[in-house]
Amino acid sequence: MLELDRIQVCYGAATALWDVSLRIAAGELVCVVGPNGAGKTTLINAIAGLNRVASGTLSMDGLSLNRLPRHRFCDQGIAIVPEGRRLFATMSVRENLELGSYRPAARVNRQQSLERVLAIFPALKTRLEAPAGALSGGQQQMVAIGRALMAKPRLLLLDEPSLGLAPAIVLDMFKVIREINESGVAVLLVEQNVAMALEIAARAYVLEEGRIIAEGSPADLLTQPHIRRAYLGESG
Repeated sequence: MLELDRIQVCYGAATALWDVSLRIAAGELVCVVGPNGAGKTTLINAIAGLNRVASGTLSMDGLSLNRLPRHRFCDQGIAIVPEGRRLFATMSVRENLELGSYRPAARVNRQQSLERVLAIFPALKTRLEAPAGALSGGQQQMVAIGRALMAKPRLLLLDEPSLGLAPAIVLDMFKVIREINESGVAVLLVEQNVAMALEIAARAYVLEEGRIIAEGSPADLLTQPHIRRAYLGESG
């Protein structure tokens, strides 16, 4: 489905990602973990078309996306839930959600998609006409994920979805992510909560200083002392 082959991403003369290779099969849930500043957001933004790839190949179903206009990435079935949610605070929840179905193919199914989002997030049913900025952090994250789902993606990119949420809300959020994946949507999850990310992922990549330093099943990665010390706080 999605394949990155030795991609490099730069900010001016500074290289943020070095020869990163990664793949996601249809319907798979993959996570990327790593310390702050490792390049995780840069990676997910590159896949969404927000950061240009300087070298290497980014492809979806065998089609190179390297020179595709940014607005066409969504046409390939890719949707992003950005870090920090980035909602339009003064617009209503309904308006924010409907922005996700801007593409003609998604607009045709707007009502059906809205009903699906409200089934996933019933707490939003009574808040549809409220300004998005008046919602709690957890509810705003529901809107951000719902907006992406309104685009009817085949691949959902999630950038730090648990950031700033209370522990109980984080548990609910991860349950929803698993359910979305089980419905057939492939998920790439960039997450600071390493233990929970590894718990729900089929495969994982560890990104440090712009490079993939490890990959494999969560069980395999957790056998590595460096991973356990760095990301789970274990000593020894």
